[in-house]
Amino acid sequence: MAKPGKKYQAAASKIEDRPYELNEALTTIKDLAFAKFDETVEVHMRLGVDPRHADQMVRGTIVLPHGTGRTMRVAVIAAGEKIKDAEAAGAEIVGGDDLVERIAGGFLEFDALVATPDMMKGVGRLGKVLGPRGLMPNPKTGTVTFDVAKAIKEIKAGKVEYRVDKTGIIHAPVGKLSFGVEKLAENAKALIDAVQKAKPSAAKGKYVKAMHMASTMGPSVTLSTSMIEK
Repeated sequence: MAKPGKKYQAAASKIEDRPYELNEALTTIKDLAFAKFDETVEVHMRLGVDPRHADQMVRGTIVLPHGTGRTMRVAVIAAGEKIKDAEAAGAEIVGGDDLVERIAGGFLEFDALVATPDMMKGVGRLGKVLGPRGLMPNPKTGTVTFDVAKAIKEIKAGKVEYRVDKTGIIHAPVGKLSFGVEKLAENAKALIDAVQKAKPSAAKGKYVKAMHMASTMGPSVTLSTSMIEK
């Protein structure tokens, strides 16, 4: 593992070993930022679930109040009138079986993929290409739908997918440092609330065990769980 750089170490040394309230954490992250680009801020939540069991999987989507700050390139696989709907809604890449073949051949110049249900037979064979990159359309995330216009609108408005990984942790972006503390706090609260509401009935004991927040290049700050213990 590479040794952290001097700027990272200097920033980390200024973070106290204690839980921070949300606004205080965001202020600290902004004050200690040293990268020369507009970093993304992420929330990490350790949950008391065992994702090996299907009835304890935590997965969903949330349209953040202030978006993600990222320009999303949306591709749509559809047929007939739905192709026109996708183009009118602002999809950058639209196609049918021809687009399936392009993706199978290695084309991945998009950030999100929407498909209509009638096209999933062809899209299904792209699992090995799209799955590892988190791009596979899924009904649970609203990316397999005949309402392609709505799906495109939500993605471009700042729709974020959250999914617990095999270690029981959710990692999700809540905006850019340039948003400011207030907007980032509102986005983070929206995400945390969504994860709380997605608690599986099979989950026992403490659901949210720990939360942390960090910018792309910066050190992690421990978040207080007081906001979810009320």
